[in-house]
Amino acid sequence: MEKDAKTLKRYLTVDSVIQLLSRPIPRRYLSAMMVLGVLLASSFLGQRASMRWLLLLAVSFGMVVLLRVPQLGLLAVIIAALNVGVEISTGTEIKLNFATLLVPALFVLWLLKGLRARELHWAASAANRPFILFLLASLLSFLIGNATWPPAVPRSDDFWLVQLAQCAIFVIAALAFWLVANVHELETWLPRLTWTFLYVGGGLASVWMAFGSSRWLSTITTFTFQRAPFWILLTALAGGQLLFNAELGRVRQVYLLVVMIAVLIYAFVRVDDRTSNWVGVSAVAGVLVWLRLPHLRRTIIILGGLLLVLGLVSGTLYEFAGGSEKWDESGASRLVLIERVVSVTLRNPITGLGPASYRNYAGMSPLIYQRALWFHPKINSHNNYIDLFAHVGLLGLGLFLWFAVELFLLGLRLNERYQTGFIGGYVGGMTAAWVGSLVIMMLADWMLPFVYNIGYPGFQASLLVWLFLGGLVAIENMNNAEKC
Repeated sequence: MEKDAKTLKRYLTVDSVIQLLSRPIPRRYLSAMMVLGVLLASSFLGQRASMRWLLLLAVSFGMVVLLRVPQLGLLAVIIAALNVGVEISTGTEIKLNFATLLVPALFVLWLLKGLRARELHWAASAANRPFILFLLASLLSFLIGNATWPPAVPRSDDFWLVQLAQCAIFVIAALAFWLVANVHELETWLPRLTWTFLYVGGGLASVWMAFGSSRWLSTITTFTFQRAPFWILLTALAGGQLLFNAELGRVRQVYLLVVMIAVLIYAFVRVDDRTSNWVGVSAVAGVLVWLRLPHLRRTIIILGGLLLVLGLVSGTLYEFAGGSEKWDESGASRLVLIERVVSVTLRNPITGLGPASYRNYAGMSPLIYQRALWFHPKINSHNNYIDLFAHVGLLGLGLFLWFAVELFLLGLRLNERYQTGFIGGYVGGMTAAWVGSLVIMMLADWMLPFVYNIGYPGFQASLLVWLFLGGLVAIENMNNAEKC
């Protein structure tokens, strides 16, 4: 009896379970299991037909496919962010979407596959440490914010779900970044991801600019196409390939030119009143030219400084942005909002008020702007840096800025090494995209949205930027492997 117990214990060890799961299933057994599974599913779903069960079946099938080829999941995130507009209710004001839910699911699958194969490799980068510390800081702010919440500040019983939803935005952005940073077969899959985005996103954007919005187009696109990070990413990837990749065929060159024309029409003509779009696109274009033509940098600095001194650039930009009328309508009012958010956050400037908490504090007293009076204001700062200060305090904001600098320096180092080909275009493009992203963060909560403002619908656009930014870390590790 004791011998049998020892044998059973030996067979139930973790190693034996992993070995059992790793054994290939004979083809005849696999075919029989598939046929039996289809018959059982048909019998069950035939009597309980609904969209929920159909979706569950599709997700189950997708998980099986992703276990075999996990890189396909990254393509699915891109397609979902661009084309799947279905929202999922959480019982609060927050609604989720497929793109954001796919990212953590793919990360878990990546971990399981690595553990199963005993080859869990983590791409090293100087940008990883501040990003991880930033996530830990957000958790600390969540705990301290709730522990020190004053009874006089109202909040609903399920407000902690809203706070977790805000934390989830930070986590999902990081997971998207690390998924591509650790992608296998980089030389094959990074171009596939890039051209999938350029063909689907760029193609639909070009159709939109050529024929205008229509019902059929709105049914196959998401809110992503109306958000500034999408146009920044499109400008960066298309412009990067055009400027750096001399290996492009004529057809692709023409296609990318069409895409760039669509971007310019959108940013400077169709929605020229949305400052984030043309400012972000201009920042990306400027960085791309700066990286591609280093011999013109001194000339650009001298000419730009001269125009600024003469007031030609500042005056022209001010008028293009709407002038005094636009400033009174939006600019000055934002300063009032920022002042309110900063003033309430000074209650705990080190770790902040906690994720998504500042609206509760800022709405405690009426807000006055010119001749308007809001008795119960629902306040957004419309500035991502101010939002981060309110969410996670100076600690979290400082860690994010550390990460921002590390990622920018990584882009510059890679740009010195890769000047041509697809990789050169990708590095130049994503370095420019990161600068453009940091610029538009001053104009709204674009990259790490406030759940009550841009929220999860808009997060689909910045999620794509985080996804492709991870490619810089992947290329860095490819660079390190070449040195070994």
